[in-house]
Amino acid sequence: MLKQHSSAPILALLTLTAGFAAAQNQAAPGDWPMYARTYSSTRYSPLTEITAKNVAGMKQVCSYALPESKVTFESSLVAIGGMLYFTTPQSTYALDGSTCALKWSEKHDMPGNPGVVRGVAVEGRRVFRGFRDGMMIAYDISNGEQLWSTKMTAPDGRVATIALAPLAANGVVYIGTSGGENNCACFVAALDAATGKTLWTFNTVPKLGSSEAATWPKGVTPGGGSLWTSFTLDQETGLLYLSTGNPGFDFADKYRPGENLYTNSVIALDARTGALHKYYQIVPHDFHDWDLTSAPLVFNTKGKHKRVMTAGKDGHLVSIDPNTDKITWKTPVTTIANADAPLKPEGTHFCPGTVGGVEWNGPAYSPATNLVYVNAVDRCSTVKDDPDYDGKKNMLGSANAFGDKDEDGHGWVNAIDADSGAVKWKYKASTPMVAGLAVTASGLVFTADMASDFMVFDAADGKLLHTMKLGQPTGGGVITYTSNAGRQRVAVASGMENRIMDTHGMPTIYVFGL
Repeated sequence: MLKQHSSAPILALLTLTAGFAAAQNQAAPGDWPMYARTYSSTRYSPLTEITAKNVAGMKQVCSYALPESKVTFESSLVAIGGMLYFTTPQSTYALDGSTCALKWSEKHDMPGNPGVVRGVAVEGRRVFRGFRDGMMIAYDISNGEQLWSTKMTAPDGRVATIALAPLAANGVVYIGTSGGENNCACFVAALDAATGKTLWTFNTVPKLGSSEAATWPKGVTPGGGSLWTSFTLDQETGLLYLSTGNPGFDFADKYRPGENLYTNSVIALDARTGALHKYYQIVPHDFHDWDLTSAPLVFNTKGKHKRVMTAGKDGHLVSIDPNTDKITWKTPVTTIANADAPLKPEGTHFCPGTVGGVEWNGPAYSPATNLVYVNAVDRCSTVKDDPDYDGKKNMLGSANAFGDKDEDGHGWVNAIDADSGAVKWKYKASTPMVAGLAVTASGLVFTADMASDFMVFDAADGKLLHTMKLGQPTGGGVITYTSNAGRQRVAVASGMENRIMDTHGMPTIYVFGL
């Protein structure tokens, strides 16, 4: 189901200055300068040194075992000028991408469970990141010196936590908060990159009394709409695209009837002002924990059609025409079953489950093949309804946490035609697939599984060309870049400690090359 709303005049978008567009320069060929490499979030690299003919000669160049243990390591990797930048929940790292030597690291102590934070943004000489205590910090890229810090607070005083990697562009840092399971008042904020001053905010669940609040029942405080990974910037229109998560409280469908805007939606904001341009609600009234988990893709297909694409835990890759506001196709990327069945006290079995579908790293797109690549988790759940739920507690406790998970889950790597939505090829993995994807101009797809393998596929036909043992699960970034010596490298953030997915590992950066 697709909903859209427009509040920003089209003429206003046409007046964007040439300076704004010029500031959004394409990445240097050898860099991976942001969460999904480009502002359009395609994860596509023009590098060609590693090919299908020589990929079997790849070997480990170096590695760096982080000094932290038992931390949730799901960070993206950013590569600029041969240096790697990444995060753990409390620490920020700068690593030499040629030797894996540590250049600097900085720790921000905080009480309680530090949770997960999925990476940094970089602009100029500043490295930006958030923390689960709501703090945003900017560091000097050369030595890690703290330049400023800003405490993010929800408009109504509810706790603000940060899990995503920010996006930085044109002197502005864009950040969002999470915590839908605890009925957060989640929001997006734009900060001045030089000072940390808040420029504007946008609430992903509406304020009481607004027209959108009517999609929530009276007496219920709207909550949820978490922002889990990063954002996408459309350079042509100046629109900031973001994906939101489930409503709060999770699973409490009978307590909060209605569409529950703006949860489980792709939202387009004016990047300059934060004004709502439009939204597309992909999963109205979610009661499965089916977040839209990853940054939307915005690009022009081979057929010269502009598309916005999103994927989430409902197990679909969705293509939207932003000119007509219509879904052009919706393709399943994992098992879909019992999706519309209500929750029952004795339990309802549905697929994808609460740890299924497409997770935080999201899809990639290659203009060379016109294919969208997306990893997915094929695992179902059984969740019990709580007939006595009164909206005064976290529903997770009465819905047996995230449900009873199937033990025989596996994963998929999917390749889908961007114009038609047809599945070109798919690979069935023995474990769930949640790691990042990197696709290259030489026709390769790099990723990793949750068993122990780094994997390389032929981008055109899905042939598994090469694997290398990592010895632990991977849920972080997989990127490709150029080292200081001018050689193509692939870096993997491996070692995922995740209690919900029941995986264990030691956080380690691996770097591969010929």
